[in-house]
Amino acid sequence: MAQNNDGAPLTYRSAGVDIHKGDEVADAAGRLARSTLTPWVVSGVGGFAGLFRFDPARYPEPVMAACTDGVGTKLLVALAAGRHDTIGVDLVAMNVNDLIVCGAEPLAFLDYFATGGLDAAQAEAVLTGIAGGCRQAGCALIGGETAEMPGMYPPGKYDLAGFAVGVVNRPDIINGSRVSAGDTIIGLPSSGLHSNGYSLARKIVFERLGLQAGSIWFDGKTAGELLLAPTRIYVRTVLELIRKVPVHAMAHITGGGLPGNLIRAFPQGLSARVRRGAWRPPEIFLRLQEAGSVPAPDLWDTFNMGIGYCFVVPAAAADAAISALSGLGEQPILIGEVFASPGEPRVEFDPPLGP
Repeated sequence: MAQNNDGAPLTYRSAGVDIHKGDEVADAAGRLARSTLTPWVVSGVGGFAGLFRFDPARYPEPVMAACTDGVGTKLLVALAAGRHDTIGVDLVAMNVNDLIVCGAEPLAFLDYFATGGLDAAQAEAVLTGIAGGCRQAGCALIGGETAEMPGMYPPGKYDLAGFAVGVVNRPDIINGSRVSAGDTIIGLPSSGLHSNGYSLARKIVFERLGLQAGSIWFDGKTAGELLLAPTRIYVRTVLELIRKVPVHAMAHITGGGLPGNLIRAFPQGLSARVRRGAWRPPEIFLRLQEAGSVPAPDLWDTFNMGIGYCFVVPAAAADAAISALSGLGEQPILIGEVFASPGEPRVEFDPPLGP
């Protein structure tokens, strides 16, 4: 048996890894995963791989779609606030909202949770949020990994990654190839910062303003509450709309804001004109801009500014899309249109952003 310099026996636990605590978390993960099961799951948590299927009647020409993402430094806000029950929702949202942009239906989700020392209550709170996000998205949590790595992460700290898999029928893929000049751009409201721009937001809130996560910031809410508002999950709305209205392109507004994401599916020779007066950005963005003296271009390149998801539809279908979205409980905003322009696609703001 290997020994340290004092002659005491060395074990995996003494090295910082508690397998039994890991088993407790695995049991909780299995229970939470079962709450997300759908008819497409063949084998879920517990095996070496999760198995799922899809309905061949709905997808006679199936194309698999997959993506991965994390939640960035929003994790540091969750740690500072000691609140871990919503960050899992963010993790699911950042993945499934990307997946549906091509018209795919999310079917399965997996997570990766890495920590320096396993805190069972903390891990279960994170997993509870992941399971809740999966239920919102209508996909199943079919597996994951909980890695305890002392020396890699400080005690109490953790990192997250997520992986989503879905399917789309080949003729139904939405890739922007049908976008035309004159198309209408419709936005759906965000629930706040979602999971982007937190390196800047944290610098403003915790350094420039000198607030703590538990400090009241505005509207009677703490900085932690306002910054941890969960990312919206748009899956059900998107899947319903694309069945009812022709949609030429979609965009999940994440890092890079509207300028960096709206035109990702645009072909050469087309650009987007966004009317900034069509909506008022939520208060949190205005507070960040004022407190940080953030130049307008940086603000719009960093944050979603209140628009979390966009549809590009033919002008003739705009009223039908607005009506359908309203019927789904959304508050759609007609934010702009597509216009012909030479060269690479770009976003032009009206009025211009200025300095």
